[in-house]
This record gives sequence, structure tokens and C-alpha cells, in this order.
Amino acid sequence: MSDSVLSRLAHSLCNAGIPFTQTQHRPVYTSAEAAEVRGVSLHSGAKALIVKGGENFLMVVLPADLSLDSHVLRTLLGTKKLRFATKEEVLERTGLTPGSIPPFGSLFNLPTYCDERLADNERINFNAGDHSVSIQMNFVDYVAYETPRIAKVGKGMSNGE
Repeated sequence: MSDSVLSRLAHSLCNAGIPFTQTQHRPVYTSAEAAEVRGVSLHSGAKALIVKGGENFLMVVLPADLSLDSHVLRTLLGTKKLRFATKEEVLERTGLTPGSIPPFGSLFNLPTYCDERLADNERINFNAGDHSVSIQMNFVDYVAYETPRIAKVGKGMSNGE
């Protein structure tokens, strides 16, 4: 299914007239490895997380050098229940493994929340359905295409994972 996610995304971006660069590289499994192989800052990585807030699944997109601030997201969603989706739930909803998910909840019928600090980057980078395929595109184009809910849902972290 990862090929179909990449093809659907690439086709959709092309149809919308949105420029992007697609690159092939060695497989990467952490945000730090991805930034290194891409030759970009960790902060420019758009890390896509699948979480369950209350009874619903959603996607949260953060700069790769931040982690999820669960308290803030619970408040934003108006729920006391919040957890990361299991690997099995991620696979069931996206057909992908964690770390290979592009930051487009719309591809998977999931609402998308994006941390406002991703806007610090003119261009963002992310895995595109495969641990060895990355896409780089302008942040403004990402927001115009995906229309995520923008909020401050991340917090600083020290290990870059």
C-alpha cells in the first residue's frame, strides 16, 4: 500500500499544481536519521503522528525536534482520553508503518492538526509512504493543500527522535 500512498500523494499534489521534490535515500527510522540523510535541519522535518483523542483518530504534525504536548492537545480536543495509536492501528488506518506516514491526514480520512512552529520553515521535509522516500515542499503550499488546524501542540525535546 505504501506505493499507492506515494502515488496518490504525488498525483494529487501535481493535479493541484503544487511543486515538490521527491528523493530516494537509504531507509531511515528516526527523525534524526531522516534529517541527516536529507541534509536538512531536524526542525524542518514534518513528523506525522496518529493519535486517538476520545473515540476518534486524528493526525498531529510536528516539527521533528518537538514532541507532542498531550495536555495541550487533550484541552484542544476537549477530551481527557488521549493516546498514541498502536502500530496495528496505524497500519489499519494508513496501510503504513510509523515513521513512513506523510503529514496529510486527508489521505487517510483523518483530521489534521499542525504545530504552528512548523511555519518556521520555508520548506518542510517528510517521508512519503516509505522509509526511503522523502518529499520536500513549501510549508505555505502544504497548509494551502491540507488545511490543517494550526495550534501549538508540541513541546521541546532533547533526543531528536
